[in-house]
Amino acid sequence: MTDVTAAIAESPAVDPAQRERRQRLLRILGLVVVAGVLIWAVWYYLTQAGRVHTDNAYVGADTAQVTPLVSGAVREVRVGGTQLVQKDEILVILDDADARIEVATAAAALRQAQQRYQQTTAMGNALRAQVDARGADTGQAQARLSAAQAEFEKARLALDRRTVLSASGAVSGEELSIARAGYAEARAGLAQAQAAISTASATRAAALGELASNEALTRNTNEASAPDVAAAQARLELAQLNLARTVIRAPIAGVVTQRQVQLGQRLTAGTPIMTLVPIASSYVDANFKEAQLRKVRPGQKVELTSDFYGSSVVYHGRVVGFAGGTGAAFALIPAQNATGNWVKVVQRLPVRISLDRAELREHPLRIGLSMDVIVDTRR
Repeated sequence: MTDVTAAIAESPAVDPAQRERRQRLLRILGLVVVAGVLIWAVWYYLTQAGRVHTDNAYVGADTAQVTPLVSGAVREVRVGGTQLVQKDEILVILDDADARIEVATAAAALRQAQQRYQQTTAMGNALRAQVDARGADTGQAQARLSAAQAEFEKARLALDRRTVLSASGAVSGEELSIARAGYAEARAGLAQAQAAISTASATRAAALGELASNEALTRNTNEASAPDVAAAQARLELAQLNLARTVIRAPIAGVVTQRQVQLGQRLTAGTPIMTLVPIASSYVDANFKEAQLRKVRPGQKVELTSDFYGSSVVYHGRVVGFAGGTGAAFALIPAQNATGNWVKVVQRLPVRISLDRAELREHPLRIGLSMDVIVDTRR
């Protein structure tokens, strides 16, 4: 103890100026630290406050599945996997021999239907002429009936007159017999004329029926709108459409993936042969924690970076909307929280984010790539 006291007593005294300088440096250092904290706070408030971040985000796109609409053997395949194609570009060509035969058959059926319509129209003209002719026949029969009635009346009067005179002997029996024969002949002629009227009327009625039946086929129609012709025209258009479908074109612009077609392969209508990924219209699904979404709204600005390009390439986008449920809710085996060993797990809700098309054209993305997402909730 005595040695320690002696050492302290022998140590040189601290210079007051040095102490003052040290305290001033400490105060300056404290001010610098406080100023740095304030500057950081102001910077954070102005640039980072209200921004929510997640790296649980992935690129997506509305892909197009290419399927043949008609069956046939593959004659030519013009694209390969990972190839970029434009909309309406030819992808696959099927053998079109059967389709061409169907087109020729349908074209022949259309010509037959047109000929039948023309024949029906011509038949209508002929039937109208027959109706007119049957009308003339009826008029002639009516004239003959009038003549027969006159002859019958004349024969009846002659018979009546001779019958009265025969009682007094003024008329011989032979003359009476001749009068009776004339009367019978006139009556037969009248009956024949009446029958001729009935026959002519029936014939004209039959002609009118045939004309009405013919006109029913052509009424309010022309050669193009006639039902048989229209049906044949539809079959021809269907055959031409099936012929055109033997050339399979790209429904959208994109990258060919999952190509499953080979030369000579027999394809059935509806069989998937490849998928087109539209990289120019990609979007991002960001899975934010539920607590991060309190201030996130559709239309807010978003900044994104991809591991594919690194932090030097920044994408800009906007919030489009929110999914209808969390990922766990739509999982193949949803969580059962009614069990006794329940533990609360923070859920994530997918948020759809659209990307700037110009930036996508400059730096294309692929489906499934990871993205870092920052949403500015201040607006």
